[in-house]
Amino acid sequence: MLATHDLSGLIKYAGREPWKTRLDGCLAEHFGPACEELNVDFDELLDLVGPHWEGPLWGCAFEDLLGRESDGENLADDYLKRRGWNETAAVKAYIKALRETPMSLYEVSEVVPGQSMRLRDLLQDGEPVTVQERSATCNLRNWDRIATRLIVGRSGAAISGALLAFSPEASAQLVAGFAKIGAQPDSELDFDVTDRTVLLRHSASLFTATWLMDAAGAMGPAMPDLVNSDGEDILFHRMVFPLAQGVTQKQIAARFRTVPSLSPASAKFWNWLDDKRAKPKRSIHRDAQMLASTMDDGSTILGNIDMAGRFLTVEVNSAERAERAKSLFIPLLGELVHAPLTEILTVAQMMAEQERERDAVPEPDIPLAEMQRIVGEMMDRQYRQVLDEPVPALGNKTPRQMAKTKAGRVKVVEWLKYIENMTAKSGNEQMAGYSFAWMWDELGVADLRT
Repeated sequence: MLATHDLSGLIKYAGREPWKTRLDGCLAEHFGPACEELNVDFDELLDLVGPHWEGPLWGCAFEDLLGRESDGENLADDYLKRRGWNETAAVKAYIKALRETPMSLYEVSEVVPGQSMRLRDLLQDGEPVTVQERSATCNLRNWDRIATRLIVGRSGAAISGALLAFSPEASAQLVAGFAKIGAQPDSELDFDVTDRTVLLRHSASLFTATWLMDAAGAMGPAMPDLVNSDGEDILFHRMVFPLAQGVTQKQIAARFRTVPSLSPASAKFWNWLDDKRAKPKRSIHRDAQMLASTMDDGSTILGNIDMAGRFLTVEVNSAERAERAKSLFIPLLGELVHAPLTEILTVAQMMAEQERERDAVPEPDIPLAEMQRIVGEMMDRQYRQVLDEPVPALGNKTPRQMAKTKAGRVKVVEWLKYIENMTAKSGNEQMAGYSFAWMWDELGVADLRT
């Protein structure tokens, strides 16, 4: 919030009756549904979502109260009438704007950190608006979804002090919820639900409740279902084979060279390949995301084999592939190895392990520009191949196929925004800076990048 928009006087005034009681009621509407659903009190709810969210959440309820009327009375009007003389013209104008502006859900684009961003209303018609904003733009990425109040005045556009960042899943649920409510003109509510502005004015608590349920994990895991190229659920298996006494790595390598599907990347590292490039053995749920690694010739990598000291380690990404690996390597290696010890990791556990490894191991001494070039080339290869492969999120059709129809183009744009947003939030500096603009151009949807 800008310094000229100091609401401390208004907040203090809201501690007087009848506004204190009405604010308590507003807070209950915003937080009560989540507390009841999760069977927790408000303090416990904050523990789930993070205590640092208390201020923004309180702000959502307080700004909601500013737009409400009860018995012909309104907090903003009452304050300006009795205490407005003590405020600057800018603060009075801001309070009036808050009173008249409902909360909505916006898609973020064209982020310039510390300066500005462009907001497109996902719940109301209208052209995108450029907002001058310092603090929020330092943490937001292109295609993020945020709930806030967009204040448009003579000097430009700004956002209110209350802002909630929505996950793709929660924002989709919110959009669907408003569409469902607006499609019921015979609603028992005492206002016109088909008027989107009126509906938003009466629905601020729905934003808070939806955000709280998602942030508390009650709407399911934020991470999408992940499957490999065979349609199998991702579950990492690490099998460690101790070498038998007297056995050398050269003996192991000699056995490996007899199997065409084992491709050496170095003297001690091999890729286990499936060169058939077959379609998934079972259907992939459209909401799942496929995690696959391939060679330059398109061969799918089923697993990796690493030899270090007296141990041979085989890593695969599903329970089914672990069984296939045992069926291959145990007979192949025979007396050269002992029975394997197997470690199983979920996606979350694997990510946590990789995070610990990144913290423990210093970054290689490679110039930033060179690292960005290497990562960029790798991602170019990966995504050029993806354009011609079935994507679960696109109904197992390729992006090129989907981009040929009007409805398909809409889906392709949603998919592009999702992968671009997730990459920007990856935490990897080189990946986060990768430009997906060429994919929009190649698929012919650059005109929809709004």
